[in-house]
Amino acid sequence: MSEVAATGDGDRIRLDPSWKQRIGEYLTHEDMQSLRAFLRERMQKGARVFPPAPQMFAALDATPFDKVKVVILGQDPYHGFGQAHGLCFSVQHGTAVPPSLVNIFKELQRDLGIPTPTHGCLDHWAEQGVLLLNAVLTVEEGRAGAHQGKGWEGFTDHIVETLNREREHLVFLLWGAYAQAKGKMIDTAKHRVLKAPHPSPLSAHRGFIGCGHFSKANEYLVRHGMTPIDWSLP
Repeated sequence: MSEVAATGDGDRIRLDPSWKQRIGEYLTHEDMQSLRAFLRERMQKGARVFPPAPQMFAALDATPFDKVKVVILGQDPYHGFGQAHGLCFSVQHGTAVPPSLVNIFKELQRDLGIPTPTHGCLDHWAEQGVLLLNAVLTVEEGRAGAHQGKGWEGFTDHIVETLNREREHLVFLLWGAYAQAKGKMIDTAKHRVLKAPHPSPLSAHRGFIGCGHFSKANEYLVRHGMTPIDWSLP
């Protein structure tokens, strides 16, 4: 496992080598240096930044580049204490399941008959090749969107661009206008792009419930010789 600096020289985060060799150079860009300085300053001023520094790149660490089959794009992490752990839409064991994830589970049950899980930790998906990537990888407690526009977006665009260019037959699940805008760069001749409203309670019943994305993703993977995702959560 490789390590790179997070908010300072003494603050290291894990980054799988398969990702580091493709995107590690981007971490030296000026916007990433500015982001690092911003994060360091916010922490020094007492802001509670989520997820904790060792988990900022957890999505990449959990799903190596060559293992990615499905990409789910989120916006930014949950901003409640103990929720975010680096995978979009996921919460740690013992944490109440947030409303958007409740609706994701409702669609899983409708689409595939999977019983509602007893927890909201999506590690099992990540381990099978589902990259659970937020556009912005950090947030502050109680302040949704607090770190938007600070540099993360360019970095995560670079991740999506690299996957689009170097891989074939990936499934991108783009839920909501924000994810769909970020996914405009994806070559639909090489990859399967599925779009639906966001699973938030504000929009889920405008087409997320009923979208069938989980079965459609698996059908595409099987058609291209890959093992389908087991969307249940043990």
